[in-house]
Parts: sequence; C-alpha cells; structure tokens
Amino acid sequence: MVSLAEDGTIVGIDTWRELDREAGVEFHAGLLLPGLVNAHCHLELSCLRGTIAPGCGLAAFVRELERLRPRLGTEACARAVAAADARMWHDGVSAVGDVAATEYAFETKTRSPILYRTFAEFGGLQRDPAVLHDCVTRHPEVVSAPCIYISRTLPDTLLRSLCRTGEAPLMIHFLNPTEEVISSDPEAGPGRPASQDGQKPVPYDVSAVERLIACVPRDRRVILVVHNCLVTQEVIDRVMDHFTVPVWWCLCPGSDRYLFRRRTPVELLRRNGLNICIGTDSLAANDSMSLLNELRLLGEEVPLAERLHWITSCGAAALGIGESMGSLEPGRRPGLVLLRGFDPVAMRLLPGSETIRLV
Repeated sequence: MVSLAEDGTIVGIDTWRELDREAGVEFHAGLLLPGLVNAHCHLELSCLRGTIAPGCGLAAFVRELERLRPRLGTEACARAVAAADARMWHDGVSAVGDVAATEYAFETKTRSPILYRTFAEFGGLQRDPAVLHDCVTRHPEVVSAPCIYISRTLPDTLLRSLCRTGEAPLMIHFLNPTEEVISSDPEAGPGRPASQDGQKPVPYDVSAVERLIACVPRDRRVILVVHNCLVTQEVIDRVMDHFTVPVWWCLCPGSDRYLFRRRTPVELLRRNGLNICIGTDSLAANDSMSLLNELRLLGEEVPLAERLHWITSCGAAALGIGESMGSLEPGRRPGLVLLRGFDPVAMRLLPGSETIRLV
C-alpha cells in the first residue's frame, strides 16, 4: 500500500493483511508505477501530426518542416500543443525532456502539471541561434540546458561554448545519415555501420562522433539522442572511452520506424550495459506520444520490468531529477500510474494494455 500526503508526496509504503479495514484506501487491479518520463520530444511540432510522409528520411523530413513552419505559432498549433500535453498527463507522464527551437509551446509548459526540462535547440532547425539565446535568457524557469546537433552547421567555437554552459545534462543529436546530412562536407568520408537484424547498412556521419569527443568535456553529463538504427559497436566504444561520467542513450523507436523504416538495435545497447531511457520524438515523426507504444516497438525480447525501468527511474536520472521522481519511495512526489490490461504471469504487454494516471 502506498500512502500519500495531500500534495501527492509519498509518506509510506507498507504491506497490510486486512486493507479493507483501513479508511480511505483505494483498490486498483494492475501494476503500480511512478509517473512516467518521456526523455525526448518536440512538443512544439504537435500540430504537424500526419503531415509528413513516413519513411521519407531525414533530409526530406527537414525540408517538409521548413515548408510547414508557417503553421507553427498559430491558434491551431497552440491547441495541438495543449492537447498533446494533456494526453501525456492522462497517460501517466510526469516529466518530459522537451526540445525547443521556438517559444510556441512555452505557455502550455509553464501551466502544465507535467515537469518539463526544456533543451534549447542549437544547430538543428532553428533559424537564428541569437534569437534562441535571447529566449533562453527570458525563460530560465523553462529552459534548463542546450540541445545540440553535432553537425557542420554549428561552428566549433559555439559548440565548445555550449558544451561548457551550465551543469544540467546536455542533450545531443550526433549521428546523421551521410547521404542526408543537411550541410555536407564533400571531403568527409562516410562510415558504414554493420548491418543490424539483417538490415542494409546505412552510412553515418563519422565526423560527428569525432566532434563530440573533441568538443564535449569528458565530465559533462549527456543524453545522446541518436536515431539509434545507426549505432555500431565502434561508435559505442569511441563514446564510452571518452566520458568519465554516466552517459544516457535515449531511444526513440517510433521515430526510427517512422523516418527510416528501421528497427532500433536495442540488443546491441543492452549487451554493452549502457544506460537507456526512452523518448517519443515529435508527432511530426511519430504516430503518438505514447511511451507504452515505444515499449511495444522494442519487443518482448526485452523483459517488461526492464523496459518499464527505462521509462521511469532511468528517464528521471537522465534528466537530472532522480532525487524527486522516477521511483516509489517516501519523500518523493513522482505521481502514481496504473498499468492495466497486461499479462501478470508472463509479464507481457497485451493489445489492450494501457497506463492511466491515478495521482
């Protein structure tokens, strides 16, 4: 039995033989979880759901985002952002690592019961880094750290400066397919990852891995948001040999499938004992922001308990909020979520499995 204070803080976790004799007890059939953590999304793109064709690849996706940019900031966009936020809260999400290239979603986030850790986007889709820098200055209560795209579009001096700014975890995109790099260098040689699960190898931007190692301090906490269908053992070894602090690898299997029609090689990351958390990416590059759907895409080969760990305590630890959220312990206020409609004997998700918020 989990006992809560009026503000939702856990005050006790106990075992009782005769709960029906206790006043004020609610009974629920299912698995009780702490509030879920979506470690990576782009809330501001929620109004673009279904507007970009699946399987288009990164370059076409970016071109379509540029074409559709005028939709952002409209009343319809604001409604879509609010609806996506409300849906995540209903499904049990208590914390989100959100990437912002604009201010469009800030009003929703400041009013939301969800705890947002916003990462200001640099080197990605924003048009003017100076404007975004001003936005970060104006909204310190919302923005916690940069989200950096390790690409040739970001000057080395700015990259090194951003990587040394603040103490919050740094969110980094750093593997792009070389045939789709937005700003390409013809002299850079491509690497070719080994095939995963029989899939055709995809070239990736080797220089991005080297820039990561050259520009990010060894003791800086990072969340590596990679379209992980491109990750290889060589990449993992180079990255892990560099850092002296925990590195978090954020998987977005729904986005991998939507953009590239490829499966996230979760077995490779697990064999290396890497710290894993889960994100949904944006509704422009995914069918939903359901973390349960992301767990389904990872497959039943990964034990359900481990996958649930990735969307609770691992996500909280990655975002730097592990002392207050991510687990059911006295003194914490993570929210309470019920997973129901699953097979409790085999510990498997079923088609009707769902998470619902209790507190």
